[in-house]
Amino acid sequence: MEQQGRGKSRGRTRGPATSSAEPSTSAWSRRPGPAAQPGPSQLPYARPGQPTQSRIRPSNKGLVKVAGRGLQRIGETREVAPSYSRESGMEPMDVTSAGGSGDAPALGRGAMRGRRVISGELLVTKPANLPTKKGTTGQQVRLQANYFKLPSTTNWTLYQYRVDFAPEEDRTLVRKGLLRLHKEKLGAYIFDGTVLYTSHRLPDQLQLLSTRSSDDAKITINIKFIGDMAKGDHHYLQFFNIIMRKCLEHLKLQLVGRDFYDARSKIEVAEYKLELWPGYFTSIRQHEHDILMCSEITHKVMRQETLLDIWRNCRETGRDAQKMYAEQVIGAVVLTDYNNNTYRVNDVDFKVTPNDTFTLKTGEKITYKDYYKNRYQIRISENSQPMLVAETKQKDRRMAGQAERLVYLVPELCRSTGLTDNMRENFHLMQALAKFTRVSPQSRIEKLMQFNRRLRSETKVVQELKEWDLQLDDRLVELPGRILPIERILFRSNGVSAGPEADWTREFRHNQVIMCKPLKDWVLICMQRVRREVEEFLKNLNKAASGMGFAIDYPRVIAIADDRSGTYAETLERIMSKSYPQLVFCVVSNNRSERYSTIKKKCCIDRPVPSQVLLQRNLTKGLSVATKVAIQLNCKLGGAPWCVEIPLSGLMVVGFDVCHDTNVKGRDFGAMVATLDRNLTRYYSAVSHHSTGEELSHDFSVNLCKALQVYRDCNENKLPERILIYRDGVGEGQIPFVYNHEVGEIRAKLTQMYGTGAQPKLAFVIVTKRVNTRIFYKGNNPPCGTVVDDVITNPVKYDFFIVSQHVRQGTVTPTSYSVISDNIGLDADKLQRLTYKLTHMYFNWSGTVRVPAPCQYAHKLAFLVGQYIHRSPSTQLENLLYYL
Repeated sequence: MEQQGRGKSRGRTRGPATSSAEPSTSAWSRRPGPAAQPGPSQLPYARPGQPTQSRIRPSNKGLVKVAGRGLQRIGETREVAPSYSRESGMEPMDVTSAGGSGDAPALGRGAMRGRRVISGELLVTKPANLPTKKGTTGQQVRLQANYFKLPSTTNWTLYQYRVDFAPEEDRTLVRKGLLRLHKEKLGAYIFDGTVLYTSHRLPDQLQLLSTRSSDDAKITINIKFIGDMAKGDHHYLQFFNIIMRKCLEHLKLQLVGRDFYDARSKIEVAEYKLELWPGYFTSIRQHEHDILMCSEITHKVMRQETLLDIWRNCRETGRDAQKMYAEQVIGAVVLTDYNNNTYRVNDVDFKVTPNDTFTLKTGEKITYKDYYKNRYQIRISENSQPMLVAETKQKDRRMAGQAERLVYLVPELCRSTGLTDNMRENFHLMQALAKFTRVSPQSRIEKLMQFNRRLRSETKVVQELKEWDLQLDDRLVELPGRILPIERILFRSNGVSAGPEADWTREFRHNQVIMCKPLKDWVLICMQRVRREVEEFLKNLNKAASGMGFAIDYPRVIAIADDRSGTYAETLERIMSKSYPQLVFCVVSNNRSERYSTIKKKCCIDRPVPSQVLLQRNLTKGLSVATKVAIQLNCKLGGAPWCVEIPLSGLMVVGFDVCHDTNVKGRDFGAMVATLDRNLTRYYSAVSHHSTGEELSHDFSVNLCKALQVYRDCNENKLPERILIYRDGVGEGQIPFVYNHEVGEIRAKLTQMYGTGAQPKLAFVIVTKRVNTRIFYKGNNPPCGTVVDDVITNPVKYDFFIVSQHVRQGTVTPTSYSVISDNIGLDADKLQRLTYKLTHMYFNWSGTVRVPAPCQYAHKLAFLVGQYIHRSPSTQLENLLYYL
């Protein structure tokens, strides 16, 4: 069975994209780029004029995100679909060199951005009436986590000042340099170009005088007091992150995107012309008892081939080289080796080459070729290569004191970053990367301790921390945890233990599924040349289904001459126009995206019917594949293979997730899945689309009401007494909106449906899979069912971590749960146990998954719609798990 790409479509309800695939200018003026640091004080810009804009539009087939943590996948048994997935856009990667003493480095997510005064309050979501957020069930154990204590003797208040220059100086680097001349007078400080932060009070108004070295001009610096923050303020801790990022720069690390990487320690994967840059993520926050620094090992993939190499490969194909090249490079993030800066390619200008000229700030005209020769001693080898058009980052424009957005780049000097779709589909390549990125727990601990020692042994780091009365502990933090009891998996007439690794795959040999829907009328479509393999597969399928008590009749087999998408569409239309089979089954020769999309559109929208797609090569894999397919078929018809004991009645569990539409930029699909029965095995689903960043609260609440109506129809006209919502697809910055709007909208709709005073008990839980926390038990991965609800949790949140999966390679990633609204009547212990039980209920995998099953179903549905069918499916399928 093929695995679909997992991480790429995991949508967050983000705000509007910061940069589009094409510049907003209708015609591009060739203008100077910003100063790149380190690198030139000015980048080349083209001669005056407006070249014709390329007619080749951007493609979504850009580079996908790098390997690393994403290599650790959910081991899900999946219906075949193309194993790659495309993003609607990559996040830009910023590379910043170390700044001088006292200068604020570029900031990552969650820190303070340039030209912004720290303000605002931390959202407190921990219910005021919560007795305790700690559970009690399970075996008590001692654990370690990838956190270091940051003992602080600081009692100082953080003071903020606005800094202005007269005459005005727009270049941030120059502003920092002018202020740095007064470091002895100012003491320890952080300056981002506009706002100054100090640990001691300066006069409310202070005037300093500096001389600009470039022209000996006298510059007056006016410093004016803005406000202060006392210890304990949330943003006071954000300031600690700025200090730590300065410390990382002292280690000569480069900021790439959000994390720091060590280019000097790069690992070459020569066979595939790739480089892996090892790096570190750090985040300092107030946790339950102490200020802790989370530290994580990361990797970034850099490709050794240049964009000129890609251009040459496109020309050698003999086809439309320009179109092919544009499709491969537009939207890509590239690294320029001469200054280690990164850019996103917006377009390719095939009319401009390195022999074209541009005008320097001095007014001198020079060719791109000569510019790089004079400034970097780089000789351009191919004069006819088309130039890349990139949009500079706002930070770089500000530091250079320039407003221009566009810059021309020479392909020969640009290296691609990340992996292409073809690379990600290359099993051997991914395995080669995994040797370095899939880090075992013991190796991860060793690397974290090496990082710790490196920080504590660097003189500049020690001095930086000392200036702010900080120090870094030399040990990983220790914390209490619990291992929940092993669950029992309930089949039709027997219950079995899930086992210490939470895997009950072998139990299907001896147990029948809990609920069956006989498959009597179905159609199988395949190519004529695989009829023999199909017959063998059908024998194995019938044998596997019989063993689990699932009756499958022989299908109508329809042979087709070729495997074109149109052939499948025509065949399906011909079948469905004359009959209404329970299910259609398509055997395909490979995992081509277009064909899969065609089949799913036909079966989910045009002619709604449950459908199954199987790769031809899986026909001959015996009972193992046949058993998994039989389970899928039963589920798609409305059956259920197993359940676990749920001690609550009158409960509805809801999962919600969001994925991007790969066809329409700026559009997302939100999928909601809700349980309908006592055993939580039957589901209702609904999908709605919205613009990226648009409010989801209305559609979510409306779809929830539809689910409640179906629940009432299935349960003797009774509505659920409790509703437990697991909300995935929420970024940290969106929690206030979800808390203030979605929860309120849902409660309002429930009041309308239930009536005043009769509302159900409700809990709303934010689920976060992408966390940097790692937990260790005796130097290894913790067992399945490990719960952490102390030390590394947030004191103002009702939150906990659960390790629900067993992984055989690499370090397991826990899932974070944050309860933002709760009157469901369950204490913390019961909610943790129920959450863990639900990770056993995803029917596409006979083991636990990282999130509660309704959440995983919602992701699966949103992924299908956003990646392949791009429209809301037919409501005729809404009570079936057709998206497995």
